[in-house]
Amino acid sequence: MAIALPFLVWWGYKELHNHFVQPQAMLVLGGSTKRLEREKFTAELARKHPNIPIWITGGSPQKFTKQVFAKAGVDPKRLHLDYEAVDTVTNFTTLVDDLQSRGIKSIYLITSDYHMRRACVIGEIILGSRGIEFKPISVPSGASAEPIEKSIRDGARAILWLATGYTGVNEDKNK
Repeated sequence: MAIALPFLVWWGYKELHNHFVQPQAMLVLGGSTKRLEREKFTAELARKHPNIPIWITGGSPQKFTKQVFAKAGVDPKRLHLDYEAVDTVTNFTTLVDDLQSRGIKSIYLITSDYHMRRACVIGEIILGSRGIEFKPISVPSGASAEPIEKSIRDGARAILWLATGYTGVNEDKNK
């Protein structure tokens, strides 16, 4: 129990702290290109938070993403669309320095519920390395949670990126 106590204190602190954090931006991990669930969910959330910018990494084609936000009445100037990422780890690594350079210290992290555990592991490592906190917001999907092995694998890849700048994927093939 003594070994678990520091972890429980840290976890409790993070949960309490996250409750009071006021995000300065939204980061949406792009999802299915067929139904645009994450984008539609974020467009509704953006209406409730009209003054914060929105980063969308990967996901649906630009035309469809812009249509979703326009239909919801969200100013297109708030959108920052990024298509450099090839997977969940690179969703974070391709944007974290841009977020930091803009002085963003806190974000809403938006992804599907089944994907959130992995996104949080990677976010803690990559965003945390730049002093950026996040408030996770899950988009309901009805899907089962991903296997924990994916979170462990991608957490290790995030640490690899911190140490070497390499994510474990051949990023040059997409340039």
